[in-house]
Formats: sequence, C-alpha cells, structure tokens
Amino acid sequence: MKRTAIAGLFWAMMIFPSPKGLAQDSAISTNIADYAMLGTMNMSYSRSAARHWSLEAGAKYNPFSFNSGDAEKQMQNRQVLVSTGLRYWPWHVFSGWWFSAKVQFQEYNQGGVLSRETSEGDRFGGALGAGYTYMLRKHLNLEFGIGMWAGYDSYSTYDCPVCGITIDSGKKFFLMPNELVMALTYVF
Repeated sequence: MKRTAIAGLFWAMMIFPSPKGLAQDSAISTNIADYAMLGTMNMSYSRSAARHWSLEAGAKYNPFSFNSGDAEKQMQNRQVLVSTGLRYWPWHVFSGWWFSAKVQFQEYNQGGVLSRETSEGDRFGGALGAGYTYMLRKHLNLEFGIGMWAGYDSYSTYDCPVCGITIDSGKKFFLMPNELVMALTYVF
C-alpha cells in the first residue's frame, strides 16, 4: 500500500501542470555524492509551482554488492528509494537558497562497510533539507545541500553480509541523515 501511494504521488508530480509564463519550469538532476555511496544511481525531477515553490519527485537505486565472492570483505548498500516533496526558494525557483520537505520510502540491505553487521528492511518517513543552488549556465546548475529524515523502520540485523544469522529484528522509530547533496541539475 505504501509503495502504491508513493508511486501515485510520483506520477502525479510528472503530469502536474505548471503555471504559464515561467521560462524554465522543469529540471532533472542527479546527485553526484550518491554515486560515491557504492554506486547508488539516482534521478530527480522538479517542476515549478509558483515563483517560490517547486514540486519534486525522485528515485535512487543500487543493486550492487562488492567482493561478493569473499564473505569477509563483502560490502553492500543495496536500496530502492522513492520520494516526493516540495522546495521553498526565497529568491526564485531553481536559483539560490532552498528549503525542502518530502516523504520517502526505502527498501534497503546495507552492511559490510563499517562493520560486518548487515541490516535490511523497509523505512518510511519524512525528510527536511536545505541547500544552495548555484547557476553555472542558463540551463545548468550545481546544488549543495544536506538533509535529515525520521520515520518508521521495519528491520532485521544479521551477523555478516552472507551468513544469515539473525541478531535482531523488529520495528522502531529512526532519525538519521538523509543525504548529502552535490548535484548537477539541467533546467528546461
């Protein structure tokens, strides 16, 4: 049910009509910092709703495991994440400072990076963020930002990425960093 609701919001964002008269009312972006997190591919679509507001829908996907032949060295940050939300721009849409709020769902399997423990599960919650967008050219922007998110996590924790020995499982509230943004944005 959660996935269906988020998917519906995502597609509603794609067809949401923007106000007439705005020269550049849509943007697509990719967060370069996410690629450094073991190859997490990502894409975001934004559409202006007013002079100071934009609507946003995004997705992240990482199917990769590294060193999967050696249980002692295996690392993974596998995930599927979808989000939808809005941004407030004090000056103009797609330029200057911004503040964001969004809801997101993440299915994840992470471990082997800082410790041998691996956790997997589903997270659903809300995120807040802030940042700055620097206009490089007429259609190209560079964004910097940071965010936090909180919500509900249904998880299982394992002793190592391969062994499958369950240490803990349950449901809990979480508060954690959402993302570090260093994105290239094409505005059209």
